Amino acid sequence: MDCRAFLHHLIGLSDYRGQVAHVEYLPPREAIHGEVEPPLMPAVEVALRERGMLPLYSHQAAAVNALHGGANVMVATPSASGKTLCYNIPVMETLLKGTDDLALYLFPTKALAQDQLRSLSKLMPTIKAATFDGDTPTEERGWIRRSAQVVITNPDMLHLGILPHHRLWSRFFKRLRYVVVDEAHVYRGAFGSHVAQTLRRMRRLCSHYGSRPQFIACSATIANPKEHIQNLVGLPFQVVDEDGAPFPGKYFVFWNPPFLDRGRMARRSPNTEASSLFTELVVAGWRTLTFARTRRLAELIYIYTRNALRERAPELAEHIKPYRAGYLPQERRRIEQELFQGRLVGAATTSALELGVDIGQLGATVLAGYPGSVASTWQQAGRSGRGQDESLSFLIATDNPLDQYFMRHPEAFLGRSHEHALIDITNLHILKPHLLCAAHEMPLVEADSEVFGTAFHQARAELEEGGLVNRRGGRWHLSPRIFYPAREVNLRSISAQSYTILDTSQGNQVLETVEDSVAFSQIHCGAIYLHQGEAYIITRLDLSTRTAYAAPTDQPYYTQAREIVDLRIEDVLQEKKQGSVAAKMGHVMVTTTVVGFKKKHQISEEVLGDEPLDLPPQSFSTVALWFDIPPDTAKRIKDAGLDLAGGLHAAEHAAIGVLPLFALCDRRDMGGLSTLLHPDTGQPQIFIYDAYPGGIGIAEKGYHLLEELWRVTLQTVAECSCDDGCPSCVQSPKCGNNNEPLDKRAAQEILAALLGIADSPSSPPMAGAQAAGLRAKGN
Repeated sequence: MDCRAFLHHLIGLSDYRGQVAHVEYLPPREAIHGEVEPPLMPAVEVALRERGMLPLYSHQAAAVNALHGGANVMVATPSASGKTLCYNIPVMETLLKGTDDLALYLFPTKALAQDQLRSLSKLMPTIKAATFDGDTPTEERGWIRRSAQVVITNPDMLHLGILPHHRLWSRFFKRLRYVVVDEAHVYRGAFGSHVAQTLRRMRRLCSHYGSRPQFIACSATIANPKEHIQNLVGLPFQVVDEDGAPFPGKYFVFWNPPFLDRGRMARRSPNTEASSLFTELVVAGWRTLTFARTRRLAELIYIYTRNALRERAPELAEHIKPYRAGYLPQERRRIEQELFQGRLVGAATTSALELGVDIGQLGATVLAGYPGSVASTWQQAGRSGRGQDESLSFLIATDNPLDQYFMRHPEAFLGRSHEHALIDITNLHILKPHLLCAAHEMPLVEADSEVFGTAFHQARAELEEGGLVNRRGGRWHLSPRIFYPAREVNLRSISAQSYTILDTSQGNQVLETVEDSVAFSQIHCGAIYLHQGEAYIITRLDLSTRTAYAAPTDQPYYTQAREIVDLRIEDVLQEKKQGSVAAKMGHVMVTTTVVGFKKKHQISEEVLGDEPLDLPPQSFSTVALWFDIPPDTAKRIKDAGLDLAGGLHAAEHAAIGVLPLFALCDRRDMGGLSTLLHPDTGQPQIFIYDAYPGGIGIAEKGYHLLEELWRVTLQTVAECSCDDGCPSCVQSPKCGNNNEPLDKRAAQEILAALLGIADSPSSPPMAGAQAAGLRAKGN
């Protein structure tokens, strides 16, 4: 069955309810080839030719040529474009020349590191390459330090296990020629800001040992590849972003679950839709990956699909598997190999398979919910269609405002540039702990400001004032009361303090730790917490010892915390006139209080209960944007019998919901506040802030794109088919006030006034889909 025939098959099913909102056909593209100057070494050329990897695509040749010229290179091309050769070729050529040069490969996950080790070993078996991570046996670590030519690791191990022990790695740092940073788009937000400081510490040690390695970075397509990689590494880069790889063609389907009620307030669960599509695809012979947002949902989609297959095609039921982080390494390797070899016809997975682990050729991908960014969407969709045949990808919408915006405006997804990857190298909450790590590695000196940037002097002064570093001569030494600072820095969080989760079913064995800033929303009493895919219920939270007690559970729901927010302005960093109103960006002090939580069914999303909580408030300083409303808007809203407070609240929720359209972030990375009278401004105000201490650049990006943010927010609200507001436009799952008050019409009036539109647009009927010769009902 070909792609068009399968889509007609879906539309003809008895339970089809107009889910196809749009079908976009992406036509095939021929390869564009390039030449390397000087020509490849004979041994490398033979190895590539034997594996069908020649001639090189134009972007591969351009990257290798730029590296031959001495540049640091960033390759930003789509999934399955052969980016791996861009760094493997120069590394192989250098090592085969018999020099003492070495290479470091950095990947964000262990699975990807293992996959790349296998690929490199098959390509050039004579090269001594090894992974160095938490799974590396102790007896092998000495050999790796002494003998490996290519060390493959992850940023966490570099930070915790290599840099603090650099004297043991002196041979490696002295001879380091290449540093590969793969999947660079993953290093964004708090994680990316930590990785940026880790790479600066590594560069500092390389300089100490007399090496100046070249950096080779690869990324999915993002809006700011040059800016991002230069912020991440701290060096100038040349960008290669013209893709020369062939493309076999793809049908990309926007799939919107049908409404369940006449009021058009609730839709069928995207997870149910994903399971149905997964089943239909596998039965029709399509090898399929289905992506879910969480580990638990991946498992549930697998279970529902397996059960459906046992009814319809029993011979296929045991040929699908779930795949996620948390499995033992050997389990993950087995599933990867079964996919690669064709023994499995499909898998339900988290984003663990989004990155470039080689699992062979697939015919279809199903995305259960917008992954949070255009870049991740294309990464996941790109896992199908790696052979010669056309492929299928389904993007299933949730009730999130951004998902629904794309269902109504597929051209906004298909035609827009990718989001900006954002990090903040000046965030003192991140920089100061890394300066302590750097001081542990070797004393700080004045020249380190060239490595760590403009915030270095302030951060060092605050550390010295706190007695954490001591000046002796022109050097700053780590305080003797600090033993191993790297152990106190978690690259995945900003908070220095954390809570410990204990498993009461295993004699209070430690499960994991949770950073302070999100602890109350994730591990409050009654919370369902996922650890390595298994569900636990938090039975007690001890604030005095910062300990949560958890027990395994098979409850069919997950929990969602509700919080209320207070916010005070600390200072103004930038301000401007945007249309007829003032807009500002600056530091704010945010105080959040988790006041309760909802129990929501895993598959249907039905709210099963709403429980109150009594927890103390938490405060942190961050960066926010805020703006006024036009002076006559309040009167117009009052005269129309609408609710100004509800309109501000609804506009705030909707704006937060669509801001991820412009920055690589998640709705949970932001918070907001709306008020009729803010004590610091004396007038109605809407605030949007970064939900991380010190900020990570999201509010700043929103500030610079404010008019576009208002425009898309207005479209999202005005075009939603509900009457009074719903999760697809103005309701927020985090709202501590139970989404009250909300006034959808007042929000439209406010947003229209901000944009200088005399009358807010009415809500047009949702358009049906017509593309690639297929017509489907809208919903």
